[in-house]
Amino acid sequence: MPDKMIFFDHTSTTPLDPRVLEVMLPYFKENFGNPSSHVHSLGQIALKAVDKAREQVAALISAKPSEIIFTSGATEANNLAVKGIANANKTKGRHILISQIEHYSVMNTAMFLNSQGFETEQVPVGEDGFVKLDELEKMIREDTILISIMLSNTEIGVIEPVKQAVEIAKRKNPAVIFHTDAASSAGIIPVDVNDLGVDALTLSAHNFYGPKGAAALYLREGTKLFSLFEGGFQESGYRSGTENVPAIVGMGEAARLAKEEMPERNRKIEALGKKLWNGLAEKIEYLHFTGSSENRLPGHVSFWVEFAEGESILLFLAVKGIAAASGSACSSNLRARDEDELVGSHVLAAVGVPTDICSGSITFMLGKDSTEEEVDYVLETLPPIIQRLWSMSPSYEDMLKNKK
Repeated sequence: MPDKMIFFDHTSTTPLDPRVLEVMLPYFKENFGNPSSHVHSLGQIALKAVDKAREQVAALISAKPSEIIFTSGATEANNLAVKGIANANKTKGRHILISQIEHYSVMNTAMFLNSQGFETEQVPVGEDGFVKLDELEKMIREDTILISIMLSNTEIGVIEPVKQAVEIAKRKNPAVIFHTDAASSAGIIPVDVNDLGVDALTLSAHNFYGPKGAAALYLREGTKLFSLFEGGFQESGYRSGTENVPAIVGMGEAARLAKEEMPERNRKIEALGKKLWNGLAEKIEYLHFTGSSENRLPGHVSFWVEFAEGESILLFLAVKGIAAASGSACSSNLRARDEDELVGSHVLAAVGVPTDICSGSITFMLGKDSTEEEVDYVLETLPPIIQRLWSMSPSYEDMLKNKK
């Protein structure tokens, strides 16, 4: 293992902020009460802590505290949104629209609903990664009950035009319910549910320096939702089960810090990301960035390199102490059922990346503690890695011969 790891994989997770951990610690030991047992003082302390965290998370996205449902993660929140909204509204219709580049927790959930009598269609995206709004408008029907389009994509970094999509959807079919997966957006960029106009929104604590095991679903007041679990009446009956109080407290504190520090964090991250982007473009030939260069997550740089296999690039980077990503964290172990080979990214395929590259793109995502020295190190380290891989590539050799 390298002595020091440069962590440029903030798409998969972020390190827990020490200030968040400090707030969480008492709820593992002395304040161990169950929020549902609020007759005695220990239960009351836990309940007040959960209520405070609900207020902090709501403030991050300009929602009401009563509109926040805590879950175990973004995957559960997305399942709750897609399944819960679809089943609560199936008497009105069974048509569902999602984008081509949704996270698996939305895509596979929507596809599962097809076996339950629903009809799911995918709205295409352009080569820039943005959902095609004209196609969306054409695809909305009278029986469309749910649309789910993510706010930003971790693989290609683009921030989707969700506000415009909501306006189109509500104009075409006012009864449609609109959900957005903002797990890679909330706490990173400004998110206001009222400005977006969405009815439901997913957010995840570990994406903005909070703990794993804590996430939330925003559900606009009056929106119908069926729960996934049968049990008690926690989370207004939408999510039964004893609350993970330490994680929820941590999510609340991380949300407070994100709201307060976001402008300064992003000024720094955007500058470093621009330096990394320009440096890669200057130093590496045959490099192709993925997703639009505009309207991206701050510090997000994604690309593929001709004649260099992405998994090999990641391995060489790791040896040099650089953590990066290829595809989403949830798809990194996905392999073809009958063959020992990586399955290509549906996101990259949707934006027109060549089929043989779709399992080998690279994503760097910088964080609030990233430094200019780390960016310089990556820019010094990656070009020789690419050169080494080219030297082992028959395709690269053939290209050079053909150029002569």
